[in-house]
Amino acid sequence: MLELEKDITEKITAVDPRIELIAVEKAGPEALRIYVDHPDGVDLGVCERVNSALSDLSDDWAIEVSSPGLDRLLTKPDHYRRFLGSRVKVRTSEPIDGRKTFNGRLQAADERAVSVADEQGPVEIPLAVVHRSNLVPEFSEVSQ
Repeated sequence: MLELEKDITEKITAVDPRIELIAVEKAGPEALRIYVDHPDGVDLGVCERVNSALSDLSDDWAIEVSSPGLDRLLTKPDHYRRFLGSRVKVRTSEPIDGRKTFNGRLQAADERAVSVADEQGPVEIPLAVVHRSNLVPEFSEVSQ
């Protein structure tokens, strides 16, 4: 999958270097879901340009291009740093202090680990054991 991600990144960057590959997921046995982001947002035009750049993959895969959404995946150290202070859900491949799921506020991030503060206090999570991580949308109540 890493080779495929590298190939997709190169093709997307050739179309527009500002388009960032967030993640590639297998959405089925012959389907790929590709999450991208762009500084100006992801609209239909961005999705169409990415889809067109990946047309050679359509012989082997059904391609679905999508924005990261409100619950965007966090897959790179830069993503964690960009969203410091945000609510996150981090799932690990190995237990840390007897747990594999952490819901809390992202406090710190570097190239090696992230720190998430939850109801039990801050926990340092090595990026090497992060299985999946995403933002948790927060909605403020509107008073009437």
